[in-house]
Amino acid sequence: METTNGSLNRKLRMALVGGGQGSFIGRVHATAAVLDNRAALVAGALSSNPERAKASAPAYDIAESRAYTSYQEMLDTESSLPEDQRIDFVSVATPNFTHFEIAVAAVRAGFNVICDKPLTFDLAQAEELAAAVDESDVVFAVSHNYTGYPLVRQAREMILNGELGEIQAIRSNYIQGWLRTRLESEDQKQAAWRTDPSRSGAAGCFGDIATHAYNLGRYMTGLLPSEVSCHLKTFEEGRQLDDYGTAIIRYENGGLGSVTASQISHGRENDLFIEIDGTKGALSWRQEEPNQMIVRCNGEPHKIYTRDPNAPFMNASGAGACRLPSGHPEAFFEAFANVYRSAYDDMIKRAAGEEFDRVNSVYPNVNDGVEGMYFIEQCVASSAENGAWVPLRHSRARV
Repeated sequence: METTNGSLNRKLRMALVGGGQGSFIGRVHATAAVLDNRAALVAGALSSNPERAKASAPAYDIAESRAYTSYQEMLDTESSLPEDQRIDFVSVATPNFTHFEIAVAAVRAGFNVICDKPLTFDLAQAEELAAAVDESDVVFAVSHNYTGYPLVRQAREMILNGELGEIQAIRSNYIQGWLRTRLESEDQKQAAWRTDPSRSGAAGCFGDIATHAYNLGRYMTGLLPSEVSCHLKTFEEGRQLDDYGTAIIRYENGGLGSVTASQISHGRENDLFIEIDGTKGALSWRQEEPNQMIVRCNGEPHKIYTRDPNAPFMNASGAGACRLPSGHPEAFFEAFANVYRSAYDDMIKRAAGEEFDRVNSVYPNVNDGVEGMYFIEQCVASSAENGAWVPLRHSRARV
């Protein structure tokens, strides 16, 4: 790859796995990846159905010659192309049970990877994938996209700089209502695989969205977890996996946290919200109103931080995640794109032969993905033992 002064003098070449007709998250990946004009989607294996894979390609402007019928065909063919033509990275936007085989094959072929969450089907696969990443020099990002919101990054820098004092409590929640009825029995695509343990894994609601809530608390505060006690429940009769759950977390500094997730709460859409209490102050942020954050301190008026890249109260992390002036809402696609943008910076460093931080990256990496899988596994284990306390700190937890 040709690089000049640490920058790539061309667009990164992207391949998408998944995202075929009827997909939601595949289209999100494709949109976010090109938002900053730093990458181009040039290849894809868009469906496990060969005919659908080919038929889906025109909607992404993928040439027929690079519309592959399987990810194996894609990796083999792309690897054989000259370096100035082959793809630079693979985005994995498929159901959970396929993540491992696709991602590990891409890593072993030497391609950078951006993988949807949860990282894999189970913890054993996640640990094996992380070991493969360790043995390579690839950039590996996990699309915990809520970490990309400007005010989330603003809050993270404030907390890590001690502006809230010692963090003592985290309340993180992700509340939805779309699975109040058994949509999976109607063969609704998004519901069908998410409620199927053979495709989703050991958890339903907790694997799908509680992992976001847990990751958000870890990302914003840096607190290391110690133990978890969890209760999972399936309220919709006949459903195979949990559709509601709550977990209590003990952190190593003595703090407490809670994670609540629901997919059966009437009228709730994608209500991810978090409250963090410190000894000097507290803050709260809500994903459905992402351009405002409230900071509170006893005896002082409540402060409303708005997403304003030109305001003196914004720190470098918050301002650096903005694209628009204040008052013009930035939201889901832009946050998703910030994960891509941060990963691109490291892909360019790799192309130039430079070192990059493989552990404490701005974007969630493979270690965060392993942590997420450990969270799911331990919550399921705790719930099976009537909420017994079980360990939660994985050896790969970023400090």
